Amino acid sequence: MVDPEERRARASGRSAAKPSNGDEIQERYLRRAISEINELGDELLALGDELHVPVLGSGHPLGDVFLLKHRPVQSEIAEGVAFFGRSGQALLKALQRLAVDPLAVYGTNCLKFGTEDPAAARGWLTRELHIVQPKLVVAMGDETVAFVNALDFPLSSALDPESTGRLQELTPTIDALVTPDIDASLDEQAAKTRFWNAFKALGGWWSELPPY
Repeated sequence: MVDPEERRARASGRSAAKPSNGDEIQERYLRRAISEINELGDELLALGDELHVPVLGSGHPLGDVFLLKHRPVQSEIAEGVAFFGRSGQALLKALQRLAVDPLAVYGTNCLKFGTEDPAAARGWLTRELHIVQPKLVVAMGDETVAFVNALDFPLSSALDPESTGRLQELTPTIDALVTPDIDASLDEQAAKTRFWNAFKALGGWWSELPPY
């Protein structure tokens, strides 16, 4: 995943031309999203201690693609960053293979500490979704799907955990793609294949996005 400030720096260096009104509006949205994501991160950090460190989302705070898995693994807990380690490396390779811009991706876990009250965690995830406003949520694993289905999110429809690899409607403005759990798919070739067969639908969805 890419740090939001790095993405912002790259974007600001794209052209020396005076930004259009649309660019200025988008820049304001970006500044607000960065501020709100940082505010959420500060709240989570304030709740942590030496034994319970939150794992924060990573990537673009206005990412079109919202990667979501259920709980952090040890490498993420050690660094405090979602998708740090094997799952992030595997997903980066998959995104490159599908020609999906990794700078347009945000990733997080349903559980930020791994052991917290699910009601609190649902509130935090709902805030993230409102901030990022993704066009597609990739829900990885049955536990993640059940967690998303329990969110009190406006105009949302329940996701079908059995419909892996098929686009579904989460809300009228957000699509969803259900895949197997990425962390459980890394140690066996058959599991890797099942994950890839579901995840590759992201490539077709991405290629059909209208140009900016």
